[in-house]
Amino acid sequence: MVLTRENAVNLTLAVLLLAVPLIASALGQPFYITLATRIAILALAALGLNLALGLGGMVSFGHAAFFGIGGYAAGILASHALSGEPLLFDLSGTAQMPIIWLVAVIAAGLVALAIGALSLRTSGVYFIMITLAFAQMVYYFAISWPAYGGEDGLSIAVRNQFPGTNTMRPLNFFFVAYAVLLAGIGLFALIRASRFGAALVATRQNEIRVAALGIDPYRIRLAGFVISAMITALAGALYADLNRFVSPSMLAWHMSGELIVLIILGGTGRLFGPLAGAALYVAFEFALGGLTERWQFFLGLILLGVVLFARGGLLGLLAGKTKHG
Repeated sequence: MVLTRENAVNLTLAVLLLAVPLIASALGQPFYITLATRIAILALAALGLNLALGLGGMVSFGHAAFFGIGGYAAGILASHALSGEPLLFDLSGTAQMPIIWLVAVIAAGLVALAIGALSLRTSGVYFIMITLAFAQMVYYFAISWPAYGGEDGLSIAVRNQFPGTNTMRPLNFFFVAYAVLLAGIGLFALIRASRFGAALVATRQNEIRVAALGIDPYRIRLAGFVISAMITALAGALYADLNRFVSPSMLAWHMSGELIVLIILGGTGRLFGPLAGAALYVAFEFALGGLTERWQFFLGLILLGVVLFARGGLLGLLAGKTKHG
């Protein structure tokens, strides 16, 4: 890999995210470890959406549904593992993260396949509104599901387990989330460099030419949409474990908007754009949240500035115009 300016910025971001919790642990400040973990998880969720939005040009306002599905997969499986009650077909719950992640990505993938199969027959504002409508349907379903908390949500009594480590220790759980984020970034890079990634980008640029080459744009977009949803669901499962709580708020429309904001702040389509956006978002929330309840107003001003004067986001300012990193 050539050490370009953007690669240097990407490496710096990765090292800084790793350094913060290590320093916080040495100083006995677990709160900052939790902040770093939250950045990693939100970056992973936005990374999933970035695959659909940044590469495929699909502006989805429904990714909160997949984020929440991942969260509920973690909460439901953990609650059944604790109570010993069978889940479905006499299958028991589990507190093992790898199994929970597998269930989360499969469930989100199936839901995304159904949503995408209908939504991708439209485009533009119609696609945005249909994905939003489906997400709201999932949101209201969760609210009306009293078996798993309804409006009150569902608590996770003990954080789920990852083989070989004690996830109840904040630093250990950060390492798990950080490793999954790096794996997600690696997958994004592989997809972007692949023939499938090139076809996905091409459908965003000129759908008619792609069809003329014998490639079905609908299938390419649907595959990209499903993969995108699965990555976001994985982040949702981690987020539920971070908070040890899952609620319908993870499924609400503003969560989808938040993910889009992270991508725009960091840089749409860029490899480490979601991480840069998540870091900036959490930093503003922490720095200004204690000063005023209306800290989103100042974040909105920054977002407006990015849209008007820095289309490449934070990474565009730091690394230049190129999107290859």
